[in-house]
Amino acid sequence: MRVLITGAGGQVGRELVERFLAHGRHEVLGLAHADLDIGDRDAVLGVITGTAPDLIINPAAWTAVDACESDPDQAFRSNALAVRHLAEGARRVGAHVVHISTDYVFDGTKAEPYHEWDTPAPRSVYGASKLAGERELDPDATILRTSWVCGFHGGNMVRTILRLAGEHEILSFVDDQRGHPTFADDLAMMIERLAVERRPGLFHVTNQGAVSWFEFAGEVLRCAGLDPERVRPVSTAELLPARPAPRPANSVLDNAALRLSGIELLDDFRVPLQRLVTRLMS
Repeated sequence: MRVLITGAGGQVGRELVERFLAHGRHEVLGLAHADLDIGDRDAVLGVITGTAPDLIINPAAWTAVDACESDPDQAFRSNALAVRHLAEGARRVGAHVVHISTDYVFDGTKAEPYHEWDTPAPRSVYGASKLAGERELDPDATILRTSWVCGFHGGNMVRTILRLAGEHEILSFVDDQRGHPTFADDLAMMIERLAVERRPGLFHVTNQGAVSWFEFAGEVLRCAGLDPERVRPVSTAELLPARPAPRPANSVLDNAALRLSGIELLDDFRVPLQRLVTRLMS
């Protein structure tokens, strides 16, 4: 296949490019933001009609959650209108679209994990813009919602925790926000499968194992051979300065559509976490 991957400079985008190239049977065009501003309709349509991909994968997004609160126009341009442009281009060349979305489409008030048929209710501009992007796609597109993404490339919470552990004896992380950590290489593997099989509809795709950020930080230290007791719990309300964008207290995504389709779920997050920490420290 001829595969177009947006956001190719990001955590997930880089893993996707590497994964599709590794097979040696796909023609892969990976475009970072510097190569293609997906909010620019003319640029998007020019690239898509000029290359005529069979598959378009869109992990590109403006994910600066707090910055989105102060610039909603940019958030909706990057996360919603941009998806409209990609969908329009895909229709012109008959390409299948795979789009990556987020747990932030939910308000986090549900007591149980969120499944694909729960009604979204975003509380932040970022979440609202990502939900708007989902709604720009045709019914035969593939949408993956994921959460708490970490990987080898770029900045993420694992790198941050390891850096802080080298600078401070005691670390503080919130214990009232829960979710499924997801690792970019595992996520790319599932994206590839759903994309190649052209499975339409909405899928929640995360690694397994629900934890708070406090518990996750402890696991990172444990994987690094450090004392997890160095991590202390705090509440979101205690964070100083307060974050501009509200975070969902419950970000746990039930991978129900995968499970009910008979597709094996991704590993417990501790497996790829150990793999990543070992790689980062080598």
